[in-house]
Amino acid sequence: GIGEGIARAYAREGARVWVTDLDDSRGREVAAALGEHARWRRLDVRVEAEWEAALDACLAKDGRLDVLVNNAGITGFETGPVPHDPEHATLEAWRDVHRTNLDGVFLGCKHAIRTMRPRGAGAIVNVSSRSGIVGIPGAAAYASSKAAIRNHTKTVALYCAEQGLAIRCNSLH
Repeated sequence: GIGEGIARAYAREGARVWVTDLDDSRGREVAAALGEHARWRRLDVRVEAEWEAALDACLAKDGRLDVLVNNAGITGFETGPVPHDPEHATLEAWRDVHRTNLDGVFLGCKHAIRTMRPRGAGAIVNVSSRSGIVGIPGAAAYASSKAAIRNHTKTVALYCAEQGLAIRCNSLH
């Protein structure tokens, strides 16, 4: 939903868009609907080698990366109701949410900076949530991951400025 909306908005503005997802059929469908300026690539945001390959493919095909939107995220409730409160959540459930939501953003930022560095400019947009500001008692991992995205975004922005790079990094809540 959100990622597709973002891709559609960029495409309407004339941008070349790379649609990435774990769902091959849905990803291909969205890319096809966006027309000739959209490309499809499967990407598991939790896997560093897939980030490297995806951004290398972007460089090879388009010659540059101007904007990266880190939008992939899960709540932990995708397979049904399970405890996600601070007392009853399992460590495995906690880690699953953080691997997608936070590790994915870390890897996306890391490899976007690498890809944008030669030009010295670009923009990274990290999708956080108001839940990262106010918390959610029944979704501790989700709220924690979104709060960490908010702070990591600030770290990335300061790092890029310190490096003399005109790479902006902002988060949406």
